Amino acid sequence: MEHAYPAYYTWRHKLAAYALKLTAWAVLFFLMLPILVIIPLSFNAEPFFSFTPGMLQLDPEAYSLKWYQAIFNSQNWMLAIRNSFFIGMCATVIATTLGTVAAVGLASEHMPCRRLITALLLSPMIVPLIIVAAGMFFFYTRFNLVGSFAGIIIAHAALGVPFVIITVTATLSGFDRSLYQAGLSLGASPLQVFRDVVIPLIRPGVISGALFAFVTSFDEIVLVLFLAGPEQGTIPRQMFAGLREQINPTILAVATLLIIISILFLATLELLRRRSEKIRQGGDTLLS
Repeated sequence: MEHAYPAYYTWRHKLAAYALKLTAWAVLFFLMLPILVIIPLSFNAEPFFSFTPGMLQLDPEAYSLKWYQAIFNSQNWMLAIRNSFFIGMCATVIATTLGTVAAVGLASEHMPCRRLITALLLSPMIVPLIIVAAGMFFFYTRFNLVGSFAGIIIAHAALGVPFVIITVTATLSGFDRSLYQAGLSLGASPLQVFRDVVIPLIRPGVISGALFAFVTSFDEIVLVLFLAGPEQGTIPRQMFAGLREQINPTILAVATLLIIISILFLATLELLRRRSEKIRQGGDTLLS
C-alpha cells in the first residue's frame, strides 16, 4: 500500500486540487468585489457613484478626502454616529449580561425545559426581522416606547442575546465543572465562584458574544425604521435615507469606515479564538 499511494496520487488529482483552489478564490473574489469597489469610489473628487476618467488614469486630482470631511461637518451624520455607538454599547452590555447568565444556566443538566427555553431565547435569530419589528411596534405603543432610546436599546439587546448565548455555550462545552464544585467546597459562595472561576475561563466567549451583539446592533436598520424617531437615527438609517433622498458619495465614505471597523472586529475575534484554544490546550496539558 505504501508503494501504491504515489501512483494513485497522479497529476490528475493535483490538477483537480488546483482547480478547486482556483474556484474557491474566484468565488471569494466575486463576493468581495462589490465591497472592494466602494473603497476607491469613496475618494472620488466628483459627486458620482462611478469611476471618472481621471480616476482610471490615476490622476491625483481626481481623488479627494472631502467626502470624509463631509461626514464630520454634517450634523445628521455626527448624530447618527453618536446614536449608533451609544445604542450599540448599551445594548451590548445588556445582551452580554443576560446572555452569559442564560448560557451558564442552560449549561446545567438539571435545568428544566432546557431545550424549550433555548429555542425561545434563540428565536430572534430565526424569526424574520420584519415580523419582530412589527410585533415590537404594536407592543411598544402601549408603553410609549416608540421613538425612545430605551425602546431601541431593548430591541437591539434582544437581537444580541442569542449570539452571546451561542458563543458562551460553545466555551462552556470545554469547562470542567469540577472546578466549580471545588470552589464551593473551599467555602466560596456561588457568586464568588462564578466571578473568580467561571468568568475568567469563559471570558473569550463572553467577549466574542459581546462583539457579535455590538455588530448586530450597529448594523441593524429594520427595527430602527419601525421604532426610532427623528432623534434616534443611526448610521444605517442615515445611509438608507441618503440613498432615497439625496445620493451623495458621503455614503461611500461611511461604508468604507464600516468596512474597516468590521475588519478590526474580525481580527479581534480571531485573536480571541486563538487565545481560547491556547487556554484550552493548557488546561488539557495540566489535566494530563
